[in-house]
Amino acid sequence: MSRAQLALRVSDLEASITFYSKLFGTEPAKRREGYANFAIADPPLKLVLIEGEPGQETRLDHLGVEVESTDLVDAATNRLKDAGLATFEENDTSCCYALQDKVWVHAPGKEPWEVYVVKADADQLGRSSVPGGDACCSSTVPSDAPSDAAVSGAEAVPVAAGCGCGG
Repeated sequence: MSRAQLALRVSDLEASITFYSKLFGTEPAKRREGYANFAIADPPLKLVLIEGEPGQETRLDHLGVEVESTDLVDAATNRLKDAGLATFEENDTSCCYALQDKVWVHAPGKEPWEVYVVKADADQLGRSSVPGGDACCSSTVPSDAPSDAAVSGAEAVPVAAGCGCGG
């Protein structure tokens, strides 16, 4: 089963957890320091809450599509490349308390999208293997990204400004 992902950066994590628990009638599937996610069956949605700065309004962090396997991430990567989109791939990356394989693209409005699979749970928030990343993912993928991160397209691809993870 695939499902859409919506990652929000929220100033009051506990209030947001309470609200979304009531809205969707379910408790978070995962809670860690500064982080929670909901695996909602109906509608099929992965809602990720990332603690932001106190007093700031909630903002979109990134969007995504969670898939069931690395093969499906690879198929999405090939489809996106074949469609002429610049992509950024991360394999075996630890992000948002999960080990993941993923591919990033940006929509025309510069909103970041990831197609990803959660391969395992992780005990740490994690960091991208991309140099300069200040959370899970950096704001721009440099052309000299390490070998386990592959960039395809004419230019470096900016990824999520915040955590950018679906775990």
